[in-house]
Amino acid sequence: MELEDGYLKLGFDRLSAFAFKVPPFDPAANPDVKPPTGEEQIPGWLKDLNGKKAMVTGFMLPIKMDGNLVTEFLLLSDPMMCCYGAVPEMNQWIVVKMKKGGVRPVQDIPISFYGDLKVGAMFENGYMTGIYSMDCDKMGAVQG
Repeated sequence: MELEDGYLKLGFDRLSAFAFKVPPFDPAANPDVKPPTGEEQIPGWLKDLNGKKAMVTGFMLPIKMDGNLVTEFLLLSDPMMCCYGAVPEMNQWIVVKMKKGGVRPVQDIPISFYGDLKVGAMFENGYMTGIYSMDCDKMGAVQG
């Protein structure tokens, strides 16, 4: 794989190149049961990237702000997802948290983000929220 400034260049073409179906689970009906992770569906080569420094380009969808800066966001493979009713597949987004401070919100323009990639199921209140996350070091230059 190609490196850029010591970060593996990863694209959503690779991150979403496999089918991932969220295992059925109702946390309300099974509060004491650990939810299934579905991690057997994630290819081994992708699991091997867990904890590696990676650079991924995508479209920002802000989740948390601190003043005028975005501190947490979804990095999407396609700008049309979420906003226009097209629900993305679980492997078509990354939950990104900035390590220090925040970045200015930039939407509808593809941007690269650099950080520590985590591969594996994430849960909130018993519900699966994603299979990719990144603790982000920096945002690339905005083109245009």
